[in-house]
Amino acid sequence: MLMRIMMLAAALWLAPAQAAIDVYEFEDPAQEQAFRELVRELRCPKCQNQDISDSNAELAKDLRDKTYDMLVAGSSKQEVIEYMVARYGNFILYKPPLMASTLILWIGPVLVILIGLAVVLVRTRKRSGAGSGEELSDEERARLARLLNKDKEN
Repeated sequence: MLMRIMMLAAALWLAPAQAAIDVYEFEDPAQEQAFRELVRELRCPKCQNQDISDSNAELAKDLRDKTYDMLVAGSSKQEVIEYMVARYGNFILYKPPLMASTLILWIGPVLVILIGLAVVLVRTRKRSGAGSGEELSDEERARLARLLNKDKEN
């Protein structure tokens, strides 16, 4: 009797740990391939850094189901993407399109690197230029010579 109670308790305790596995059946291998590509390209809006194929969130499951339903109904891959973008915005795509609103995402990192390099070059040239005596004017050289002669006299 005690053994049965322990087995029942273990079964109840372990039940939530078992994950459900989604099984989608396709008539056409091309549809299955399109489904696999789509669920890898679409980001889970809840998880934010997982595609909908890897996410265990309920929203990701709903998105997988909707993707499956649309493909089985005859929608193209592009139509599924357009539907998802219309509903969730460009955030759902791992590779957002190049648009005016996303331009800073594409150009920003390059601009930061270029500005950083320009600052380093300007500062390096200023330092190397300050140490060389060749950039002194004739007037400055004469003044320097007078100052050095005063030091020798004292």
